[in-house]
Amino acid sequence: MEPKWLEWAKQLQSIAQAGLTYSKDVYDLERFELIRNISVEMLSLHTDVSKTVIKDLFANETGYATPKVDVRSVVFKDNKILMVRENTDGDWSLPGGWGDIGLTPSEVAIKEVKEESGFDVKAIKLIGVLDMRCHPHPPSPYHIYKMFILCELIGGQAKEGIETSAVEFFAENELPPLSIARNTETQINLAFKHLHNPQESVYFD
Repeated sequence: MEPKWLEWAKQLQSIAQAGLTYSKDVYDLERFELIRNISVEMLSLHTDVSKTVIKDLFANETGYATPKVDVRSVVFKDNKILMVRENTDGDWSLPGGWGDIGLTPSEVAIKEVKEESGFDVKAIKLIGVLDMRCHPHPPSPYHIYKMFILCELIGGQAKEGIETSAVEFFAENELPPLSIARNTETQINLAFKHLHNPQESVYFD
C-alpha cells in the first residue's frame, strides 16, 4: 500500500484540480491554488523532485481528476511469457504503456506489442484491472489503473523498439529482474494462471 502522505497529496491535488476547473469565484480559485501548492510541497518534501517539476506535472492535468490507465499485454509462446527490457531502468516488463485517446484497450495492447517487441498479436481477453496503489509498485504521483490483456501471437519477429533494448520469452520459474514500476512478480504469476487455466476469473483491485 502507498504511504499515507502520498495518498493525502494526491487527494489534495484532485480536489484542487476540480476546484480550479469548475469554480468561478476568484477567492475560491485562490484557495484551490493554495491547496494545489500544499500538495506540491508534500510531494517535494518526501521526494528528490523539485517543486517546479512537480507543479508542471500537475499543471498538464485539467478537468475532473480521474485515474490514468496503463495497458499491459500478456503474450505466451511455448509456455513462456513475452517481456521487453526497458531503456529507462534496464529491467523487464510486459509490453505496454498509457492508454491512447481514440484507441480501445485491445487496440492499445496490440499497438504496444508491435512497437516494443516487433510481434503481431490479437487481443483475446481481459485478465485483470489492478489499482496500482494496492500492489507493491514504487510510489507514483498519479492514481493508476493497470489493465492486463491476454493476447495471441499471430506473426512478426523479435525487434527492439524506441523504448526497449531487448525482447525475450521467459519461463515462469526463470523471470528476469522486473521493472517494478510497470509490473510485479505477482502480476506475472497472475498471467501464468490464465495460461494454465483459461477459465480463470478476471482479477480486479
